[in-house]
Amino acid sequence: MAQFASDTSGRSAADWAKALVILLIGLTVAHLGVTLFLQSALGTDTFTVFIQGLSRVFGLTVGTVHVIVLCILMVVMLATTKGYVKPGTVVCAFCGGPIIDLFTWMLQGAINEASPMALRVVSMLVGCVVLALGMSIVINSNAGTGPNDLVAIILSDKLEQIEFRWVRVGCDLFFVAAGFLLGGTVGVGTVVAAFCTGPLVQFWLPKTAAPIRAILGE
Repeated sequence: MAQFASDTSGRSAADWAKALVILLIGLTVAHLGVTLFLQSALGTDTFTVFIQGLSRVFGLTVGTVHVIVLCILMVVMLATTKGYVKPGTVVCAFCGGPIIDLFTWMLQGAINEASPMALRVVSMLVGCVVLALGMSIVINSNAGTGPNDLVAIILSDKLEQIEFRWVRVGCDLFFVAAGFLLGGTVGVGTVVAAFCTGPLVQFWLPKTAAPIRAILGE
């Protein structure tokens, strides 16, 4: 994972355009997975539990708290790290919501809390796999990733002896525990996401790396 913070200052405008297109593809795939997960109505993702808890403590909307926390994370990372916050980080921070809204509009009639339980469970599990695939594409674009996802990436780089999958699981469990204590809602899907997202991302990373590097010529 240490290559994520590699120097991209030598990229041309055309190279950055290709990298950001790849990032947007990955972001779209990832948020399709998020939507499938959320439409199963079996629990929110781990970071949303944390945001829910904060929103209840401060009396603000989930959306407002989400933007505030992401901006704080970006500022802290810019001040304390080098090479992690990139143009794509801003794209991820502000484009994720609209993509989820679009997929929710498309899927809400087919998958929702009134759907058969078997369909909801499949939607949750497929959502986790698709989310991880999209995250691996975003990470391998080396154009930036969401501030909340950067937490695990930065810690993984610093704790070289610990595999990314376990660092990600640790971060997810922290968000769940903190969010729950603050009043966030935890469901079975939240637990599945906490323990599966990290290992699934690590599974997909080497599989998406080669084609993306070939496209970028890196």
